[in-house]
Amino acid sequence: MTPSTTGQKVSTELRRSALSWLLERDPAAKAAGVTSLHAAWRQHAVALASGAALAAPAGIPGRPQRPALVAPLSVQRRSMRTVEGRAALLHALAHIEFNAINLALDALWRFSGMPDDYYADWLKVAAEEAHHFTLLAAHLQGQGYAYGDFSAHNSLWDMVEKTSGDVLARMALVPRTLEARGLDASPPVRAKLAQAGDMAAAAILDIILRDEIGHVAIGNRWFGWLCAQRGLEPVAAYADLAARYKAPPLRGPFNLEARRAAGFTELELAQLGC
Repeated sequence: MTPSTTGQKVSTELRRSALSWLLERDPAAKAAGVTSLHAAWRQHAVALASGAALAAPAGIPGRPQRPALVAPLSVQRRSMRTVEGRAALLHALAHIEFNAINLALDALWRFSGMPDDYYADWLKVAAEEAHHFTLLAAHLQGQGYAYGDFSAHNSLWDMVEKTSGDVLARMALVPRTLEARGLDASPPVRAKLAQAGDMAAAAILDIILRDEIGHVAIGNRWFGWLCAQRGLEPVAAYADLAARYKAPPLRGPFNLEARRAAGFTELELAQLGC
């Protein structure tokens, strides 16, 4: 499969391939392509040029014309007592996972000179996010709707763009801030879906939470590694980056069990007021 945005064969080099799939506009094709790239990497069929400096082309990230992107407070919200309301929630979750594919691919191609394990980690994240999106899109279709039928916001990708110049800021403020908020939000969202009788959706949320703990742990791993490389104290470095990049304030309740499993220290949890 090749990205429809380029009409060219995908490179057999990992970071260039990740960039190609980041540019892909069709969500299903992007998810399938990332899955195939991960399989090829695991079969040692893809090379890695970790030190190559790649230029950012136009069109990042590739995404479909729909959903319409609006301000967060303008996203359509409907009652969970209706099929449409539950579909709107599933759509919001699918949009998060679609964006998460893009952010993992961006972390993979954009930052050169990192250890090989860094690129393998973010490829694994991209493939798991693709799986999450595919599950949610299929379940949404089973409710009579499709990805793009509701409006969505772009807050997650906004932070990806703001941190494009520094891998330390990216690790601090995307996986271990915005994605970590998903660890906190997942249990109450799952409870809403289960209470509405959608146990299939609740089961998908279980898969997502399990995997997202690992994704946040990857962010923590590389944030810690970068802090050590730069001689920074992690808690102070995080506070500085959060202030400098105007990260959204973190509000509870917090999923402390999941955050501990993802590698947050007791000192970091104490900073949350826990």
